[in-house]
Amino acid sequence: MADTARPEEPDEGAPRAATDRDPGLQPERTRLAWRRTTLSATATAVLAGRQLLGSRAPGAVEVVLVVVIGLLWLAFVTLAHGRMRAMAGGRPPALPPRTALLLVGCTLAPVLCGGVLLARPGW
Repeated sequence: MADTARPEEPDEGAPRAATDRDPGLQPERTRLAWRRTTLSATATAVLAGRQLLGSRAPGAVEVVLVVVIGLLWLAFVTLAHGRMRAMAGGRPPALPPRTALLLVGCTLAPVLCGGVLLARPGW
């Protein structure tokens, strides 16, 4: 009797190959989530600038903090749009840890800067 090799049955719990993936609406939901996140980052930066313009006599610390928030916003939007472009071509590569850390920093640093701005007397 000849030994005929049958292809192995795939394990039901095993992950499927990337080419076998049915993404459904997941890429669209993820893209929309990135859009919402960039919108909230934009609102934060605009409110920080508005706070500075509404101040009677902003000091150097306030100006520097608002500039830092603006630069963090620019970095966040750049990273987020790069991620959205990577997702446009199918399954994107995994988010590198360095990029993830930068995104977390760009999210948390404006919170700290805003707390410093609001804690200063006269604001």
